Amino acid sequence: MNPPDAWNPLREFTDARIALGRSGASLPTREVLNFGLAHARARDAIHQPFASDQLVQPLAELGLSTLTVRSAASDRHVYLNRPDLGRQLNEESRADLAASGARRADLLLVIGDGLSSYAVQRQAVPLIRALLPYLKTLGLSLAPVVLAHQSRVALGDDIGETLKARAVAILIGERPGLSSPDSLGVYLTWQPHRQRLESERNCISNIRPEGLSFDAAAFKLAWLLEQAFLRRLTGVRLKDESDNPALHGKIKPLSQLK
Repeated sequence: MNPPDAWNPLREFTDARIALGRSGASLPTREVLNFGLAHARARDAIHQPFASDQLVQPLAELGLSTLTVRSAASDRHVYLNRPDLGRQLNEESRADLAASGARRADLLLVIGDGLSSYAVQRQAVPLIRALLPYLKTLGLSLAPVVLAHQSRVALGDDIGETLKARAVAILIGERPGLSSPDSLGVYLTWQPHRQRLESERNCISNIRPEGLSFDAAAFKLAWLLEQAFLRRLTGVRLKDESDNPALHGKIKPLSQLK
């Protein structure tokens, strides 16, 4: 019999693959099977089609209208092999947005499938629900929520430029890991346009019940929005200080900061 793994007590704090045990010189059969299951879940997260229609009603219940778009990547195979096409709207969607009549707004929220449709199906609406009270406090106007298929992060900038939003936050499925097939990321860009660089965005990562909670992520995003509108920038020049205990839960109306 193998001795107990000294790392076992740490398993209650993380879903990471630690303290797996041993069977002779190899892993126990249970963990070999768990690895195969985790790998299958990660693959499914990438290839599962984005059922954006299932988000329309929950968002409507929050008082949010929606628009649906697609990137220039025509299908999942193209999306995975041509990342550049996932960063661009297809021409039909660009024309639809231009003709939508959506008014210019302070903030545009985009929900994009990214590399895990599981993530956006499970985490996007709860995060937005937690965020809305902060947006009301800030006094930001919202554009219709855009549901984006075959999307990369930079697609949010293309959509934001088309709708002339002052800022865009894209909620997108992150690359699935073996212990996290449903992790959501948020990327915030001030004055979005198609020439924006990765360094001009702020990122909040690993949003899910087993990672960063919805309430914590909503406050982080609200704090970044407050500072982005105050300083007129995002990216490496805007450091996330929302973890400062003195700032916890404290968001002020933008009208009081000017």
